Amino acid sequence: MKKFILIRHAKSAWDQPFLQDHDRPLAERGLKDAPKMAQRLKKKGIYPDLMVSSTATRALETAKITVKELGYSKKEIKADAHLYHASPQAILKIMRMQPDSVSTLFLFGHNPGLNEVIEYLGGKIDNLPTSGQFGFYLEADSWEELSPERVKVWFLDFPKNKS
Repeated sequence: MKKFILIRHAKSAWDQPFLQDHDRPLAERGLKDAPKMAQRLKKKGIYPDLMVSSTATRALETAKITVKELGYSKKEIKADAHLYHASPQAILKIMRMQPDSVSTLFLFGHNPGLNEVIEYLGGKIDNLPTSGQFGFYLEADSWEELSPERVKVWFLDFPKNKS
């Protein structure tokens, strides 16, 4: 069995109107929420074998904060330009290409693609908030077998979640 967590980047800053979307950094709220959400993963004992992130600054910063909180090396983040505003098909393709030696995958990306993947796989959500985490179990030995029939919802967590 495999596990994966789709993680939306933390809240980004909009105070530099001429900055390219790809280059927007995290806002103050994002810098507070990202470590808090990583600590929740740590308390649950959830650690990745691999982290894949969009190359957008806000996604990579979220991944780097998560790495730091979990005590990993920043070198363990695989940046993938294809995840920047990726379609659900592109996200699923990237996930299916991961080595089968990876048991737990963290994927850092963007909406609407993450929302659409969650819904396609049977998760119920209106909108994955910034810093939100949606976890699934994949009942298979190979990432190539990723499909709605092979997954089960594991958990949903986000900064304002009180449970």
